[in-house]
Amino acid sequence: MDEAGLASLITLLTKVGYQPIGPKVRDGAIVYEEIDSLADLPVGFADEQEGGKYRLVAGTKGSFFEYLVGPTSWKRYLFPPTHKLWSAEQKGKGFEIDKTKAEAPAYAFIGVRSCELNAMKIQDKVFGFGREDHEGAGIFSDPNYVARRSKALIIAVNCSRAGKTCFCTSMGGDPHVKEDQGFDLALTEFAPQQTHEFMVEVGSERGRLILELLPYRAVTSHDTDRAASQARKARGEMGRKMPPDIKDVLKRNLDHKRWDDVANRCLSCANCTMVCPTCFCSTVQDSTDLKGEKTERTRTWDSCFSVDFSYIHGGAIRPETKSRYRQWMTHKLSNWYEQYGSSGCVGCGRCITWCPVGIDITEEARVIKSTGK
Repeated sequence: MDEAGLASLITLLTKVGYQPIGPKVRDGAIVYEEIDSLADLPVGFADEQEGGKYRLVAGTKGSFFEYLVGPTSWKRYLFPPTHKLWSAEQKGKGFEIDKTKAEAPAYAFIGVRSCELNAMKIQDKVFGFGREDHEGAGIFSDPNYVARRSKALIIAVNCSRAGKTCFCTSMGGDPHVKEDQGFDLALTEFAPQQTHEFMVEVGSERGRLILELLPYRAVTSHDTDRAASQARKARGEMGRKMPPDIKDVLKRNLDHKRWDDVANRCLSCANCTMVCPTCFCSTVQDSTDLKGEKTERTRTWDSCFSVDFSYIHGGAIRPETKSRYRQWMTHKLSNWYEQYGSSGCVGCGRCITWCPVGIDITEEARVIKSTGK
């Protein structure tokens, strides 16, 4: 598929009722927002990332997807930062709950990376999507997440490069998507030269029906060789690596002195949990108007780095930064296996890049493994 085909894809998605969400340059970063055309994409941009550092740089002229993951993730559309659970209004001597259900939006995610697909699969387990009662029935499913997730169309993009904070391969992932990762279409961008083309892989029946409405040519062995070469290049560029068997190492080292060391550097700002594509902590807030006639309950994102998050009657369970960082890291890399059968980390590197003091989860894991029990 060429550029014209990609432009037609965005137009088609809008015509059939989807809201395209894709990469866009805003405030010096590449974020995921509503897009209307190819002009909205980060044309010719790449990025440089390191611990506590992020900046946009010039990439290959005319490229659309040469950037790596930025500060936003797709979870903000499937699990919104703020979501109204219900509202009520005074009627006579009581209150009447508004039972009107908002229609879940139909998003088309364009530019989903392999690590982000893995993150979605993790949150699917958390919120109960994909079970037999996935229509929302049952007390263990989040109906809002399930409705948004079931409507979402996923157009993945294979990574042409890896960054200094990437480590997806050591978390069981890969820069290029696999058939079982749950996408509708997957694109491999070939750098603009004489032509600017995208190799398209179909991952679902829905994706196949959409592709049939677009202009494309048959893939050749030269195309598949280029895609395979691109994947090998990205695998060889991983800037970080998570130590193996860290799950059991952390369980044995809950009193390691490294926890005190990282606590002296950590600001408890919660940036790592806000940018993480798998973190799902939330809190609930109730509010009323000044007359006391209307009330509303809202769910908002929260973080285990907040003192109040572990508060119960009598005080906070984890009042020190040390205990909060240990809770986050051991849950993410160790206890998550017991709950969901996998790690809670996909190796996207966001928590390293967007930590103001550059704390590196792979480095902390490596030090504890090499000096612990």
